Amino acid sequence: MANQFKTTVLLAALTVLIVLIGRMFGGNQGMTIAFIFALVMNFGSYWFSDKIVLAMYRAKELTPSEAPEIHEMVADLAQKAGIPKPRVYLIPTETPNAFATGRNPEHAVVAVTQGIVRLLQPDELKGVLGHELGHVRNRDILIGSVAATLAGVVMMLASMARFAAIFGIGGSDDDRGGGNIIGLILMSILAPLAAMLIQMAVSRSREYLADETGARLAGNPRSLASALEKLANASKRMPMQDAKPATAHMFTVNPLSGGGLASWFSTHPPTEERVRRLRTMASPQSA
Repeated sequence: MANQFKTTVLLAALTVLIVLIGRMFGGNQGMTIAFIFALVMNFGSYWFSDKIVLAMYRAKELTPSEAPEIHEMVADLAQKAGIPKPRVYLIPTETPNAFATGRNPEHAVVAVTQGIVRLLQPDELKGVLGHELGHVRNRDILIGSVAATLAGVVMMLASMARFAAIFGIGGSDDDRGGGNIIGLILMSILAPLAAMLIQMAVSRSREYLADETGARLAGNPRSLASALEKLANASKRMPMQDAKPATAHMFTVNPLSGGGLASWFSTHPPTEERVRRLRTMASPQSA
């Protein structure tokens, strides 16, 4: 419930940011056009995201005869989650990871890499699959699309604000002095940064929620915690060479993980914190 509330607050913050830029820029018509344009782009991405990302990673569908154990796990988890059984795909890479995609539970796909199948024990793999079905059950792809749409609007308005500042356009008649131009320039620089940070925070809150949901579906938070540690360590030793920043948020662990300042822009929470929360779930006190 806390993660759901946090997501709502963050999405509201993005909306407020749009309103503030629109008021400062003084162009309601321009704000409307930017919103419609961003909505169309993200709607297309949402609608065709599964086909695009599966082709991007050269994933091929696995039949039940090719991977009976995985299909059995997915079927069991989907039944517990109350959703249709997703299709199962295999990504031809030895870097261990997984992701879920699809515009809704009725069109969901779960993809696993060759490496994750070889690295994890069955109970750990079930925990990861539970995490990914948690994303499907919680409709995180839709939420991610909404966040991307709002962030996209902020980026477009910021670009319009920079253009307005250069040519002295925008703002009310009383505010078109140098102070307003400086304000537009600052807003055009800071707003995209704020939007990016908020969008990353939305993604991180959904990861925590998927961890919790997946652990409950699989029935063993410790198995998912152990799997996350193995995946994070393996990804550091053997990074996914063809991973794309635009799809990094989809994976169980961030294939583009980094420390320091880069962690501010990470789509995933720190693995250590995810593991700590899962082990707290598994402790007798949390029962």
